Amino acid sequence: MPDDPSDIPQTANTDADRLNRHCYCITLDRDALNASLRDQFSGTGVGLPELDQFFADTAVFVPTADIATMESAVQAIESASRFPSYLKQVLSWAPEIAQFDPGPVGAFMGYDFHLGADGPQLIEINTNAGGAFLNAVLARAQRRCCQPPRAPAVSPALDNFDDAVFNMFNAEWQTQRGDSRLSRVAIVDEAPESQFMYPEFQMAQRLFSARGIETLILDPAEFEYADGVLAAGGQHIDMVYNRLVDFALESPRHAALRRAYLDGAVVVTPNPRTHAVLADKRNLTLLSDSPTLREWGMDTVNVKLLERTVPKARLVSRDDEAQLWRDRRSLFFKPVSGHGSKGVYRGDKLTKRVFENILEGDYIAQDLVPPGERGIRIDDTVTTGKVDIRLYTYAGKTLLTAARIYKGQTTNFRTPGGGFAPIFQV
Repeated sequence: MPDDPSDIPQTANTDADRLNRHCYCITLDRDALNASLRDQFSGTGVGLPELDQFFADTAVFVPTADIATMESAVQAIESASRFPSYLKQVLSWAPEIAQFDPGPVGAFMGYDFHLGADGPQLIEINTNAGGAFLNAVLARAQRRCCQPPRAPAVSPALDNFDDAVFNMFNAEWQTQRGDSRLSRVAIVDEAPESQFMYPEFQMAQRLFSARGIETLILDPAEFEYADGVLAAGGQHIDMVYNRLVDFALESPRHAALRRAYLDGAVVVTPNPRTHAVLADKRNLTLLSDSPTLREWGMDTVNVKLLERTVPKARLVSRDDEAQLWRDRRSLFFKPVSGHGSKGVYRGDKLTKRVFENILEGDYIAQDLVPPGERGIRIDDTVTTGKVDIRLYTYAGKTLLTAARIYKGQTTNFRTPGGGFAPIFQV
């Protein structure tokens, strides 16, 4: 982390901007990708899944200074999350289950940014951030293209990605269980085989299994909890890699997992407290409130950094109806409990009817920050896609950086030529 992150240049690197707009060459080596995927899925008893919809053919160029700024912002945010006054505030609006703190800090945090002339801008913080395993395979199957030879092709963290992932889950286990041995992990989501990200559940299963950890992929309804033991099919579960979007485990289908978690009978990562402390969208109203951060004890350097990198956010209240409607074109509205871009609205697209629904619901209004852009060639047609940047992190440290290229109001995997893209640092 730089001694003073505020010294990092704020403007976008002109080389990166030029390359993103005018370099259309294909960086993805499909033969290398398919060979890697065959290796990933060998011995799993399943055929090679159809993954083309996940992957863009080209990379996104990002200034090294912007990567440093984003990493510094993540560390500042996680530092803020440990302030007693911050914890008191976020837990005051969190579900009751978030009061329980078993220790783990959350595997695979995801920090999403837009890049522009003002540098990186944080859009969202996610627990159980999807796509890391897929992005690791993608990044290893790239050719250099349109860039100075001195620049690293992809994230330096990629070389140690598998070991870092295993160490992350082992650290989560040891935080709650000490030196006892982790024997069995369950990767859990609703109807997992129907999930869009199911192939990476299988990748995670392979990684754990290769290191001697028996690994199951389960629907939470398969759990039974009795006599202090969480089990599935008669097998004792030590740890749950939680991919559910029921962040507080409130669904009746999740009752067994909820009871086992609150009894400390199973290690769950990421868990409800992690989501409440870091990923609840209301927290962005605190992280973008410089006077409050100063009052809570944040140093000047990090306050200035978050002023630059966290767009202003406010809780939507009917008391502010007139001002919110007047300012709507410069705002983005997000439901407090939403996920996966569901229920989000650009203010300039709002109708009065939708605005009324927002006022009746639990929403935040965040200053609108346009995404970056990437020129892409589809057959003989050149077009422009939007770009989000994601940092996959653990305990504030970067595991992997990746981009997503898309069109439309929110990130998606339906854009021709779009999908996950590796980052080339310049």
